[in-house]
Amino acid sequence: MVALNGGQGLTIFFTGLSGAGKTTLAEALQDRLRAIDRRPVRLLDGDVLRRHLSPDLGFSREERDLHVRRVGYLASEITACGAIALCAAIAPYDVTRREARALVESVGTFRLVHVATPIEVCERRDVKGLYAKARSGQLTRFTGVSDPYERPGDAEIVVNATEVTVEEACAQIEAELGATGLIGA
Repeated sequence: MVALNGGQGLTIFFTGLSGAGKTTLAEALQDRLRAIDRRPVRLLDGDVLRRHLSPDLGFSREERDLHVRRVGYLASEITACGAIALCAAIAPYDVTRREARALVESVGTFRLVHVATPIEVCERRDVKGLYAKARSGQLTRFTGVSDPYERPGDAEIVVNATEVTVEEACAQIEAELGATGLIGA
């Protein structure tokens, strides 16, 4: 299908705590967008990119910022080509999310999705046991426990993954993007 916005690139940046559902939503949205929009869609998962693009980085604020800048740069390159980038990264600091937004907006459109899942729910979902390790002191600088997560005040879309299913959350995101002509109908 033809994109309503004439093919301009788009980045949809999912932010939230570890275990909030960012990647799950981005993967589901990727499938839906491929069915309704002619532009290529690429998923940039923060954990995957950390392994392949940023294996040299730890979890200090400076290193987290550099990782998010790298994700933002990749998203801007995808967006500049007229494609859709779906980024799923914790991106805990407001200033760095704003830098990613500015990079993308210099070449296309950026929409921030805050996956606002409460930390208690994230901890219950934690199959890797990271929250338990962080709470016991085995893991330092863990976002939401021993390192801050700055809730975004500029998110265009807020999803509480405890109140809606993945399908409902994707439908909400799709409806909001479609209403503004950012995706094909």
